[in-house]
Amino acid sequence: MTESLQGKVALVTGAARGLGFAIAERLAQHGAQVWLGGRGVAALDEAAKRIGGNTQSLPFDITDDAATAAAVARLETEGGLDILVNNAGNRDRRPLGQLDRNDMRAMLETNLVAPFDLARRAAVLMAARKAGRIINITSIAAEIARGDALYTASKGGLAALTRALAAELGSARITVNAVAPGYFATEANRDMVADREIAAHLARRTSLGRWGEPHEVAGAVAFLASDEASYVTGNTIAVDGGYLAHF
Repeated sequence: MTESLQGKVALVTGAARGLGFAIAERLAQHGAQVWLGGRGVAALDEAAKRIGGNTQSLPFDITDDAATAAAVARLETEGGLDILVNNAGNRDRRPLGQLDRNDMRAMLETNLVAPFDLARRAAVLMAARKAGRIINITSIAAEIARGDALYTASKGGLAALTRALAAELGSARITVNAVAPGYFATEANRDMVADREIAAHLARRTSLGRWGEPHEVAGAVAFLASDEASYVTGNTIAVDGGYLAHF
């Protein structure tokens, strides 16, 4: 798949670090022009520098309507959009008794409403090209749960949104799929990675017996973004080391 995305333009949200950075880096390695979305200008610029190639920062807050509209307008004027990766997300692991309606609203704004808004705006640009790829980063929490009500509900909604958009946008030759990561060793999970009890849990609970590495999600996204996945839509690929399959 080397250079399989040559000439394509991609936007990856939450691209300054973690899974988003790995995804952006992989798409760039396959020849795409990649815009790095996020709120921190300095972090995005540093990420773009590390990735190199035809990679640029696009700072904006995905929960801000005006900022999102301006970002998509910039994409339209500077070459359009072929690939959208809705990766940015939030998490609040507090127990139910410590949460209220506003906490749920905030989670949904980031994890569900913002991907919906970006997808609907991106679809206009993609329809003009008569092709496009929308890839949502969900979670195995969309299928199973251990509490974590806000995150689980929002990712379940994003998985359902993926199917609905696939059904609606297929006639415009836009595919919509999701990648559902399991446990990944990212900066955000640094404390969990160092926890021996969690390591022991993964050794028992996953088929591969370990944490995932960010580049292992990036490969699945690159596949869905490529022509090799031209007849794949409405699906979720679990990249979880066998967590969902293993009991």
